[in-house]
Amino acid sequence: MFATRVLRQAAAHGAERAPLIRFIGRRTIPTQIDHTPRPHPASPTGALPGNGNSHTSFSSYRDSVQQHGPLRKTIGSTSAASLGSVEAPKGVFFDRNELPERFRRTPLTLAEIEAVETGGAALFG
Repeated sequence: MFATRVLRQAAAHGAERAPLIRFIGRRTIPTQIDHTPRPHPASPTGALPGNGNSHTSFSSYRDSVQQHGPLRKTIGSTSAASLGSVEAPKGVFFDRNELPERFRRTPLTLAEIEAVETGGAALFG
């Protein structure tokens, strides 16, 4: 609580403060860093993501990926109609409300809402 006050008083009285952390050696910046893409050590396949081919840069990987539409750099020069349908393929759902009824969230009851709002205190009183 009074740590700041103690430190200020020590500084005012000329007490020399020594840091508790000791670093070994000088700080150096590595001269060469290898930025080639490598698969993650926990990767189940041991390969970089893609269509079976390894990519030499993030840019080449990004050109081959599709997430919410193609990520290619040439999108602006093509029409949206030529990119294909935006409908989800069979078995893929974009929203939880599109799932079959058995997979949807069940609505909360008034008792559950009351328990959440009171932190459970209403259950004991």
